Amino acid sequence: MIQPIRLYGDPVLRRAARTVSTFDAELASLAADLIDTMIEADGLGLAAPQIGIGARVFVVAGAATEPERPPSLEDEPAEAPHEPTLEEQRARALVFVNPRLEARQGRRSGIEGCLSLPGLYHENVERSARLLVRYQDLHGAWHECAAAGRFAVVLQHESDHLDGVLFLDRLSEAERYAFMDEHRLELAQMQRDAKAALRRDARVSARVGG
Repeated sequence: MIQPIRLYGDPVLRRAARTVSTFDAELASLAADLIDTMIEADGLGLAAPQIGIGARVFVVAGAATEPERPPSLEDEPAEAPHEPTLEEQRARALVFVNPRLEARQGRRSGIEGCLSLPGLYHENVERSARLLVRYQDLHGAWHECAAAGRFAVVLQHESDHLDGVLFLDRLSEAERYAFMDEHRLELAQMQRDAKAALRRDARVSARVGG
């Protein structure tokens, strides 16, 4: 089920998520909601706090694992790429429970955005270029996955969400100040929208509880 994505200014985005200890149908349902919401938003990843759930779970689109290949003017014209169906996108999505980022190597800097800060990007977010991630699947089994390039960036971005960290926190102090000054109107509107959504949720909860 597609869920509303929490916006900048929502306190849940600044809280550390709790470790998952129960691997059941509720966890599988959360993962399915994350995948459907990520696909609907055309994102490469989505973490549970971004839909208001403080659990150490995130999902990554299959497209994020594909090698990066810059376009070339010498490339031969190709047929239109196959547009994956919803079921194909769901099948390719990866689920990471209780992830631990380990064995980081190298550095890279590139453009980054966030579904919780829609429309805002920065071109100089620095990340590790390669890493190893240990994580559990929906049944609790542990796995290891090596990642590089864009895939590694997405894993780091989503893992940050589980610790209450946003990509703008990874900027230098001067870059962060300039970013927030440049986008102060958009950020202020997001904060207002986040507060309005919280008030709506509170009213709904009160009606249901009553």
